[in-house]
Amino acid sequence: MVKTEIFLKREYFSETATSFLQNDEFKVKLFRYPSGVEAIELTNSRGKIVVLPYMGQIIWRAEFEGIDLTMKNMFSQPRRTHNMLDTYGCFAFHSGILASGCPSSEDTHPMHGEFCCADMDKVWLEIDEDSVTIWGEYEYCQGFGFRYIARPHVCLKAKDSKMTIGMQVKNTTSIEMPLQYICHINYAYVDKGELFANIPDSAFKLRESIPSHIKPSKDWFVYTDELKKMQANGQTLTKLGNPELYNTEIVFLADDIDEYTDFVNAQIRSPQGYTFETTFSTEQFKHAIRWIMYNGDQQVSSFIIPATSRPEGFLAAKKAGHLIMLKPNETKYFSVTTGLK
Repeated sequence: MVKTEIFLKREYFSETATSFLQNDEFKVKLFRYPSGVEAIELTNSRGKIVVLPYMGQIIWRAEFEGIDLTMKNMFSQPRRTHNMLDTYGCFAFHSGILASGCPSSEDTHPMHGEFCCADMDKVWLEIDEDSVTIWGEYEYCQGFGFRYIARPHVCLKAKDSKMTIGMQVKNTTSIEMPLQYICHINYAYVDKGELFANIPDSAFKLRESIPSHIKPSKDWFVYTDELKKMQANGQTLTKLGNPELYNTEIVFLADDIDEYTDFVNAQIRSPQGYTFETTFSTEQFKHAIRWIMYNGDQQVSSFIIPATSRPEGFLAAKKAGHLIMLKPNETKYFSVTTGLK
């Protein structure tokens, strides 16, 4: 199969959307938000995704069959920043690479790690007869620290309502390098949605730690006590029916999921008949997260988020023995397929 690579430059992007590539199945438009953040709108016959190619290759929006897959958020546009919380309104982002998740008071890394808003060194499109892939490359290098090359990518195939989100990380330091990675997918809240996975309900445990950015209410503690009672009976939350109880986020964690299956298939099914679906290999991701929240500003039902460790920061992962250690010149690959079933 012949593949064509087209390397992009920042000057190709302007505040007026420009048609860059078009055929019978795909359209690629380049534009820049008023905030200055560059974006690629990639459309096929089923829907579209909007990707921020130079900012961590964040997937800002996703829509298929007229259904918005993206969490409700507070941001009308992405903001140029190195802090994920200052632009937390996207469909998916890469959390990591040296550390990921919510730092504890003893951790020194930023929320969700150093990579999530990284300024890409290279951006290009890879095109073949039935797909378009957006690629990026970023070299991290810190004196007296680590060096790596990360290559995030997202692929949309012809006539498909799912995308494949990928990440390649190569340790270019002369010593071993720690790696933590979460493919952080933030799905729209599905009212009365039913959650399914080929992982036992008993595998999902309510998160006990409370991150610093969370301010629980008295009602939250009452509700989570009820969830703990369910958990004691091998049950978990499998239907979203009381959004007022999710005003403060509810998070479930599943560990060592490779003990249950080689390949995870997880879904949330709506009463309207549509289904969001995510699949990934447990050889690559041995942990999973469920994140539910509903309030006036943010509404999300991330039915499964693939992770290499729990999202509780670097030190917790190190203590649990969940850090991946990359040898010099070793490359690690990650791939997640997600979208509308």
